[in-house]
Amino acid sequence: MRAVRGHPGCVFSSRPRQAARLSVTIPFAHNTEIMRFALLPKALAGCLFLAVFIAGASAQARRSRKDSLVTTPSVLLQIIRAEDERRWDNTLPVFLLDKNPNIRKRATLAMGRIGNAEALPALLEVLKTDPDTDVRQMIVFAIGEIESPEGAPALIEIVDDTRAPAEVRARAVEALGKIGAALLNDATTSGGATDKRVTKIRLAILDALKFEAGRRSAPDRSSILLGLAAALRTKPDVAGQVIARFLGYADPRIVADALNALARLRLKDGNDEARELLVKHSDPVVRANAARVLGASEDKQAFDALLDRALHDSDLRVRVSAIRALGSLKNARAAESLLARGATLLERAKSTHMDLPRELNEVLEIVNAIGTLLRNTRSGKAVTWLRGVRVLVGARSPEIEVALARVDPELYITEEAKFGVVESPASMARGLQEIAILKKDQPALERSSKFLPAWMHDLISCRLRHHANIPSRITRAMPAAEKCLQPMDVPPFLEAYAAFKPDDLAGVLSQQLREKDVVVRATSAELLGQQPATEANARALMEALPRALTDKDLNDAALAILEALAKQKSDAANQAIKSALDSSDHLVRSKAVTLLRANGAGDFSSRIGTVKTRNTDADYRRAIARIGKKVAATVVTSKGSFVIEFLPEEAPLTVDNFIQLAKKGFFNGQTIPRVVPNFVIQAGDPRGDTNGGPGYQIRCEINEVPYERGAVGMALSGKDTGGSQWFVTHSPQPHLDGGYTVFGHVIRGMEVVDNIARGDVISRVVINER
Repeated sequence: MRAVRGHPGCVFSSRPRQAARLSVTIPFAHNTEIMRFALLPKALAGCLFLAVFIAGASAQARRSRKDSLVTTPSVLLQIIRAEDERRWDNTLPVFLLDKNPNIRKRATLAMGRIGNAEALPALLEVLKTDPDTDVRQMIVFAIGEIESPEGAPALIEIVDDTRAPAEVRARAVEALGKIGAALLNDATTSGGATDKRVTKIRLAILDALKFEAGRRSAPDRSSILLGLAAALRTKPDVAGQVIARFLGYADPRIVADALNALARLRLKDGNDEARELLVKHSDPVVRANAARVLGASEDKQAFDALLDRALHDSDLRVRVSAIRALGSLKNARAAESLLARGATLLERAKSTHMDLPRELNEVLEIVNAIGTLLRNTRSGKAVTWLRGVRVLVGARSPEIEVALARVDPELYITEEAKFGVVESPASMARGLQEIAILKKDQPALERSSKFLPAWMHDLISCRLRHHANIPSRITRAMPAAEKCLQPMDVPPFLEAYAAFKPDDLAGVLSQQLREKDVVVRATSAELLGQQPATEANARALMEALPRALTDKDLNDAALAILEALAKQKSDAANQAIKSALDSSDHLVRSKAVTLLRANGAGDFSSRIGTVKTRNTDADYRRAIARIGKKVAATVVTSKGSFVIEFLPEEAPLTVDNFIQLAKKGFFNGQTIPRVVPNFVIQAGDPRGDTNGGPGYQIRCEINEVPYERGAVGMALSGKDTGGSQWFVTHSPQPHLDGGYTVFGHVIRGMEVVDNIARGDVISRVVINER
């Protein structure tokens, strides 16, 4: 799924990276000879790298310095090409010697983006000697992107040196957060204990925050903001006490980011301050994040204040955050007021005569809360209102189906699902999945829902029978125009079917591994990987892998099948995974290497290789030519227009990819499949379910641009999995910084972005280059 992570409940995940090796390749001036230090300690290897490299490359460096200031585009083309191919060789290190600090800085960024730990010795050595502060801070940023723990000691040394340049220290704290998060993810994946190095990293991050908190007269803003994000990533045990110290600051951004960290870590240390900030602070992002803190920590004392903000705050971001928080408190006293507010919004929405009125986002948040607050109450008032919302949006919102199933599960089975006609089978599947969850504790529901697994089996298998012999109960439950599930509807039905744990689940999933649709096969593999490892399951996955490895448009099925095979823990499964090492897809090869290493089946890092990029020198030159120019896009939607100004210097290939797709009309007529109020809107999916793309993938161009309100980023399902899906942030999202490519900002029409709801349509995207 190509969805930007970071919505409530998100877990940070490490990106795949190439393994560090103790060898360093030294390029000479004419590339006629290679020296390899294979068994030296890394510190010594780093020193020798620079010594021999400088001696051998000095002539080339002298020749290039004069030209580098004049022919920067040609140098930049070399750097971008190496970056695009994820190629670590002698191309980039020579630029570390360039007289032009901008070239040194750009080459350093490329090393970080490539992510090969073999670049560390050179980067660490130059970090000590480069006289330019901008270059040094970029080196630190690059070390964080590589995510190797071998870079942590040097970063800790910088953080501990309070005399170091503030911008370098700030980036060092950020980089430690990325390395610590990668170590934590590795421990989670392997099931092992937390690495001792994480403890040192956590202490360094907290010490940096304590230092800034202790000098209230002149704190460094960047160190605080990046330190808060680093603490969020590494989750120190006593982080709450330190983070809460920033809630009294005058800078609303610092306060908002501190609240964001507390909310995502579910810490209660700042609850007293959060209750006051919710009511009194003038900044809506602070109020919204205060509501999130109080909801995440289930602060019952905040009930009245949250209800007041949910009903009366002037800013939608605050209202939706307060509504979510009330749902977390699970106090049914809020239901009546929320239903009254919902009824008012529903009537207002009906009067606008819009397909998807601007009130829809707030209405759906109330829907979610009502489903939680009135669970199993059989509230007729709630059911009537929920049915009214369903009519308004045409049954296209899974939130409504889930809420109806929660409020009155018996009614949902007998009326809403079995005999009701819904326009979106995928949404209905989410309601049925909720029934599977609820029936565990309700004997009566267990009896009344017995027919559901067989019914869903018929719906799923209908496509396999080529529309023949359709059971009558399907015709009663599906619209007349749709007698069988469409491919996009199958994945949620498979997930719902799996939630009921039927005896034939493995067989159904194995059968679906033969389907044409990539996402159907990917979902089947994921679910099969959650089942007990059996010879039959392993065989089904192994039989499905060769076809998945030849998929042209998406690699989702191949990656999911590899993950599921790794869980089989058998020699045969590992042998099948090894076949993926020959894939033309860089991500598939990387995944196979990671899984084989985790299974103890060998280290095949050398097989990852470089990327066979789609881009040519002409593409690179076109992208580079935009640097320094004003390039924008007007996005025309069913709610109005907004304008994106691109960042061609920070993300040239990402910008070029978007522009080329827009010029082809790729985005025209697409629906917006995902909206999370006070987080993002997400667009660019031709399937309409957040699983689609343009038929290829582009690499990340992670940069130092923060995710402020109106930032435009690329949605991912893992490193270098971008394509056509992009998002716009409703408010600052610091936990996304350095993890997703920022390639533009909305400069006009943010009020349109705020009003967009899931299902709105992009009619066209107009590019303006001048």
